[in-house]
Amino acid sequence: MRVLYLLNISNLNRLSADSGWIFADLLAPALADLGQEVTVAAPARAGDERCHFLPTSAPGSKYRARLGADIDALRILVEAGEPDVVVVNQIEEAPAVRTALLEAGSAARLVGYAHYLPFTPTDNNGVLVDPAFDDAGLGRSILLTFAAGLAACDRILVHSTTATNWVTAAASTAGVDIADRLRVVPAPRDPRLVHAPTPTNHPARDGGEVAVTAIYNHRLYAHYGTARFLDLARELAVSGRVRLRVMDLFGQRSTERTGLDDSPERMRDELAGLSGVQVVSDRGDRIRYRNLLAGARFGIAPFRPGCPWSMSVIDCQSMGLPVIAPRMGWFAEHIDPALCFTTRAEAVALAERLALDDAFHAHHAAHAFATTTHLAPSLVAARYLEAIS
Repeated sequence: MRVLYLLNISNLNRLSADSGWIFADLLAPALADLGQEVTVAAPARAGDERCHFLPTSAPGSKYRARLGADIDALRILVEAGEPDVVVVNQIEEAPAVRTALLEAGSAARLVGYAHYLPFTPTDNNGVLVDPAFDDAGLGRSILLTFAAGLAACDRILVHSTTATNWVTAAASTAGVDIADRLRVVPAPRDPRLVHAPTPTNHPARDGGEVAVTAIYNHRLYAHYGTARFLDLARELAVSGRVRLRVMDLFGQRSTERTGLDDSPERMRDELAGLSGVQVVSDRGDRIRYRNLLAGARFGIAPFRPGCPWSMSVIDCQSMGLPVIAPRMGWFAEHIDPALCFTTRAEAVALAERLALDDAFHAHHAAHAFATTTHLAPSLVAARYLEAIS
């Protein structure tokens, strides 16, 4: 089967911070291992030497990635790749891809991967526009374009059961029935970030008090709930039992991107000014990233209401790090209920117990690692292939 994978990259200057690119870079070779012919069309190469590459231009903004599809360019890609299946990683582009297939006379199956959901779910199974895509009131247009993309797809892939419910709700608001086209295919874990946990005692400071490191390896956008993490960081700093290592995943971003949303820079600077918080960068090096994870005792999930899956959480767990998380959305589906919290006081108590209680930590480290074993690229690729066939 010939697969044309259309990949938008939002972080071209820091690919290690782009979960969509990492997903494609891991998945494409695994599909090739299964005998599939894979072509990745993207602004940067993904996959190994067996995977064909068609370079595309990077969109100028997150809005152009969703609203600026070039049907002529898409038709050229289809004609060049002669695919049996086209995978579009930006659901909003699916109607344009469907048009390009029509114009090219291609009968290829169109598969959409709902990698990022441009909305926030409500408690009553409704949806709200995504504040990250609501500049100049564009949020409703983006949401409707997302629903139009769902309608154009033959198959729709999502990361989790939680995402299934949310995407179904978003589609229903536009009168689109997608139940028979939805498939759950989680993203693969990175083999470079796999380390089975081994029981270890916590490090001790002078005087016998413990001081362990917790890692927060998520994007620092305001809509990821970073302000709530800031409040938690302040409380953990008071206890002195937990040091925080916060990842600066983006580094220096372009003025075009900061002009739309400068919250990562503002949040980073505020976190860097807190006692007990270390802001670090992997500088785009996955080995350095692995070492930064390996030096931590546990991870902290983001306070992001509309999170359908988190590569950063899986990174921690595949390294044997338990992750504490707010009791909401995908986190409540995936993470052990004993590590989920509702209040900030509960979060502090969990963090301190993971710091102090070796048996509790060892149990949850083993469980966290076990939750990722089914995410080996070969297993995900087989599931992916079944879903798109």
